[in-house]
Amino acid sequence: MVGQNVGYIRVSSVQQNTDRQLADVQLDRIFEEKVSAKDTSRPQLQACFNHLREGDTLHVHSIDRLARNLFDLQHIVSELVAKGVSIHFHKENMIFSGSANPMQELMLQMLGSFAQFERALIKERQREGIESALSKGIKFGAPPKLKPEQVEALKARVIAGEDKSQLAKEFGISRPTLYKVIA
Repeated sequence: MVGQNVGYIRVSSVQQNTDRQLADVQLDRIFEEKVSAKDTSRPQLQACFNHLREGDTLHVHSIDRLARNLFDLQHIVSELVAKGVSIHFHKENMIFSGSANPMQELMLQMLGSFAQFERALIKERQREGIESALSKGIKFGAPPKLKPEQVEALKARVIAGEDKSQLAKEFGISRPTLYKVIA
């Protein structure tokens, strides 16, 4: 049975570019997303799984594009292979199609472990960077919408009974922001 060639393309953030992934592979359908692979709760990944049928081949640029932990990777591969879908990891030049190959299984587990280790290192570096920035007084998030004197004036006018919608418009903030400010 000849099926479709389906591509799954993923990067971790919207700033990253997907152009290099599977650029030279002829695909019938592409599922692309810009989200973390920390788990399998990804809309396009789920849509891809629902689309794949027996005889199809799933093309993925590299193992870490599909999963960043060994458990998820093994689960995805075994589930798709049991469904009759072949998986082709292009960077690693590995194809899984249901025929048992102990060497490929070992390589999948090793490379999956490296992807999981890399994710752990990324999280650790991120945590260290945040701690360092906080110790230097760097603040995260959007700057305050109002200056302290504006907050006091807003609170006084709310207490005086002025219309909150009108005050929000006047101060250039949303009503939810107004309620946070006066809380």
